[in-house]
Amino acid sequence: MKIRVSSDSTCDLNRDYLKAHNVTLVTLYTNMGEDTYRDGIDITPADIFAHVAAGGELCSTTANNVADYDWVFTELLKECDAVVHINIGAEFSCCHQNAKVAAAEFPGKVFVVDSRNLTTGQGLLVCEAVQMAESGEYSPQEIAERLNALTDKVDASFLLGALDYIVKGGRCSPVAALGANLLRLKPCIELKDGKMVVGKKYRGSYEKCAVDYIKEKLSGREDIDYSRIFFVHTAISQELIDLVMAEIARTAPFAEIIETTAGCTISCHCGPETFGLSFFKK
Repeated sequence: MKIRVSSDSTCDLNRDYLKAHNVTLVTLYTNMGEDTYRDGIDITPADIFAHVAAGGELCSTTANNVADYDWVFTELLKECDAVVHINIGAEFSCCHQNAKVAAAEFPGKVFVVDSRNLTTGQGLLVCEAVQMAESGEYSPQEIAERLNALTDKVDASFLLGALDYIVKGGRCSPVAALGANLLRLKPCIELKDGKMVVGKKYRGSYEKCAVDYIKEKLSGREDIDYSRIFFVHTAISQELIDLVMAEIARTAPFAEIIETTAGCTISCHCGPETFGLSFFKK
């Protein structure tokens, strides 16, 4: 069978990978004022950050509707036998529910997977789906079943460098943010059971917190699959990118370290100065 893989734009995989493996993205929407744009097509994270820095209100995001998924699945099935689609976690968006409704119109041809994750935690599953589809050894149903079993093995988290967007978005009180800033605290957000929870709070400069976070996540563990790790970030300095890449390589023997940039959906909610790690556990 010819199987195509698709995903929501929230998977944050780079364009070269998507093009090389013929992965189709269903782009979420970003709302800036009264205007709506398509993530990564009509708007970029840099546009969002510039808008907010200039005094504009925080941008918001809108899920893909059933018609969006119906159109994508219809087009893909013109050139393949089946589609495996990986959604942003159902706890974060109604994308998964909408994709399932659309998939019901194509029985036995479209298989929808709830990644129970976002950004490159979702991207890890997309990469696995691509490998299985390209191997020719699995049916689309088997790929979906294997992906569902892998969702519990994704270890994804990110470190917030600044709390401005979290405060403006109502996810953190100004008082708590002031206390965190005064104490130079950088919170770690972890993905657990398909939800975001606050993990350890690191203290000090962003560079020190970044190193401490990487060591905490990667050192002294025997449950890590070292085949691949994603390092995803919003707007951070090249110096910090170099520091993170070097520290990952120094701390754990991953065969592949992939740097990628977060799209508009993650950037809307986390703001600049955020980075995260995603990898599989054994």
